[in-house]
Amino acid sequence: MKNAMKLITPVFGEEERQMVCQCLASGWVTQGPFVQRFEELFAARHEVPHALACTSCTTALHLAAMALDIGPGDDVLVPAFTWITTANVVEYVGARPVFVDVDPATFNIDPQKAALAVTPQTKAMIPVHLFGLAAQMNELLALAQQHGLHVIGDAACAVGTEYDGINVAALGDAACYSFHPRKAITTGEGGMVTTRHTALADRVAVLRNHGASTRPPTDSGKPWAMGEFDDLGYNFRMCDIQAAVGIPQMERLDGLLAERAALARRYDTLLARIEEILTPTVPALCGHTYQSYVIRVRSDNKALRNALMAALEAEGIQTRPGTHAVHRLGYYKNKYSLRSEDFPLAALCEDTSIALPMFHGMREEDQQAVCRCLEKQLVRAIS
Repeated sequence: MKNAMKLITPVFGEEERQMVCQCLASGWVTQGPFVQRFEELFAARHEVPHALACTSCTTALHLAAMALDIGPGDDVLVPAFTWITTANVVEYVGARPVFVDVDPATFNIDPQKAALAVTPQTKAMIPVHLFGLAAQMNELLALAQQHGLHVIGDAACAVGTEYDGINVAALGDAACYSFHPRKAITTGEGGMVTTRHTALADRVAVLRNHGASTRPPTDSGKPWAMGEFDDLGYNFRMCDIQAAVGIPQMERLDGLLAERAALARRYDTLLARIEEILTPTVPALCGHTYQSYVIRVRSDNKALRNALMAALEAEGIQTRPGTHAVHRLGYYKNKYSLRSEDFPLAALCEDTSIALPMFHGMREEDQQAVCRCLEKQLVRAIS
């Protein structure tokens, strides 16, 4: 049976059902008390004063870019190996994404290459904590300070991730999270902007709510009072039904992250004997919460990577490539006349990476089956 072992399965229980029922019974299902509670839990766990829920990590990144006044004429550094959203949000605000190659050992943006990409037009950077591994933030923050750049962390995969003992939610101007079903916790869809800066949080709050001012309207308390709308905003608000799912998800987060770390250690051990497989590298200071466990084929051999994925699929084991080399995708390739070889390490990562199954309740025998299949196919390919 194909895909009998899924890449990931969301974790829902009786607590989510009861919380959603409470929300529905309350009659308040738009942005209200359940969203507020979810934001409070997220902010407390990530040690930041402000967490603002929205509809996705895409809209979180969009809000952060708008709140920092990034726009036409500005360049923004983004890694060439990431989900397309990281670059898309730069386009949404009229700025230009400037791709930077990655370190293939970590899949994250290379700080030295980022330094070479800075120009007088560079206004910001969006480092991605890909697959849950913190980017090299000391080097990136020093670069940002040197050139006066804003830093928006794309923490879509990095709920709970720390760098040098500090949650990535608190690093840079803002960080943005995803609650897509492939993430460690989920609300179906949904996102969060975190920041230490009150003015930035206030700006995000206005922009996500149609541009409605957080100031009391002139006729506050009167039945005709409609609020002030001095900004062009968006309807990027999370609803209370989603937040009702998120509250118990947050309450079990630490247990889920501990389980993922244990599964990663087991994969590390099981795969250590397979020379052709490169397991995740975790540099000093960088935390990893393993939203995905992504390996690479040691040789630059896309055909071998594809054969391994096909063999796993034949055994009912679901996999995916790590993510995109964004500069090879049609929109960016065509608009900016980019070639695959412009960012060769991002291309290498796309062609040789495999995200292996990692899910709640995964048994040791499940992981052994994955690794046996990989080893068997490699022996077949070499012989």
